[in-house]
Amino acid sequence: MKPRLYIFAKAPLMGRVKTRLARDVGPVHALRIYRAMTARILREMMDPRWQTFLYLTPANRMEADFGGLWPRDLPRVPQPDGGLSERTAYLFRGPGPAICIGTDTPAMRRAYIAEGFRALRGHRAVIGPARDGGFWALGLNGPARPGLFDHIRWSHPETCADMRRALACPIHELPLLEDIDTLAAWRNYSHSRVIDT
Repeated sequence: MKPRLYIFAKAPLMGRVKTRLARDVGPVHALRIYRAMTARILREMMDPRWQTFLYLTPANRMEADFGGLWPRDLPRVPQPDGGLSERTAYLFRGPGPAICIGTDTPAMRRAYIAEGFRALRGHRAVIGPARDGGFWALGLNGPARPGLFDHIRWSHPETCADMRRALACPIHELPLLEDIDTLAAWRNYSHSRVIDT
């Protein structure tokens, strides 16, 4: 069974994405940033070593491609109803190695995902911590035990700590990265890309 990579993604609709960032830069520029980050992550994460799925919301936009932002050749899975606990549990209900990521961390690299899948050969879990206390990647050898995500405080400074406690097993740690939720974070990321190039 090929490892599975799921990318949480929202339809790029004005006022529905990057709402925290939009408070700093306005909804039009926030949408542009969201589209740019999503496109970069989708390009970076394509790899024949694993099967990549778009894990999409809302369900009524599943067939759209938004001007090519969502590649037609990527399999699509609709996110079920419920909160993040239910939607994350849904991904890990089956057997085998799976990793989920979002579209908020454009500094993630294909090499980090490859490292995660290698680590899942000997670990039950991998996690990519984020600077804000959350995580940008979570990987498990499924199926996840029932209730694993029930007491996670999502979008909270202790989200990653909650996840580590809930897993209660040795965890392979991926690099610490920054989610882009504010103008300062976007400027830091943009500045670091200029320096790298």
